[in-house]
Amino acid sequence: MPVVVVVNPKGGVGKSTVSTNVAGYFASKGAQVMLGDVDKQQTSRWWLEHRPANANPIHPWDIDDDHKLKVPKGVTHVVLDTPAGLEGKALKEVLKLATKAIVPLQASVFDMHATHEFLHALADYKKAARIDIGLLAMRVKDNTHSFQHLQDFCKELPFPLLGAVRDTQNYVHLAAQGLTLFDVTPGRVQRDLQQWEPITRWLDEPARPQMGKGKGASDPNAWY
Repeated sequence: MPVVVVVNPKGGVGKSTVSTNVAGYFASKGAQVMLGDVDKQQTSRWWLEHRPANANPIHPWDIDDDHKLKVPKGVTHVVLDTPAGLEGKALKEVLKLATKAIVPLQASVFDMHATHEFLHALADYKKAARIDIGLLAMRVKDNTHSFQHLQDFCKELPFPLLGAVRDTQNYVHLAAQGLTLFDVTPGRVQRDLQQWEPITRWLDEPARPQMGKGKGASDPNAWY
């Protein structure tokens, strides 16, 4: 089962924007998708509760009789949004679940500095070789020094820069309605969909073979 984890311990980098739109993309292709938070607060449920009934379905976690979170039956794709401050053992446990991981980054020297140690720890993570990891530039303004600095920063990292997402209110307006770029008439968000083309191609590429046996790498229920 594809499990896409959106992760960066730095807050405010756009993890939820990426998570909801990745889930929306999979749902638009006919997949049975679950979008969940790794933390117990389950803030993604707010977005899902605002999602129109006629939109492509995206499922939340199921909660069993013991109040444990479970992936609903029939789900084919999982997207996990992660909280700020996720690190150490908790981060490693989440990475064990992932077939792919997206790291959103903002074109700010302060954000790059704050994320530097995390990215190098991610590169050193001994099991990172069995998952595909990509970087995604967020709230980018073209032809700016800040974006050039971010591109230069990414060149020093062992992960591909998947693309760049522009700074637009489209994401804000759609999120308030429980929607994504992939739920509306393409002409309304044509420029944004074009930016997502290399990202969705990467999402559609087969993930690296998972290692290990039993519950673990590819079982999102294992973390709980």
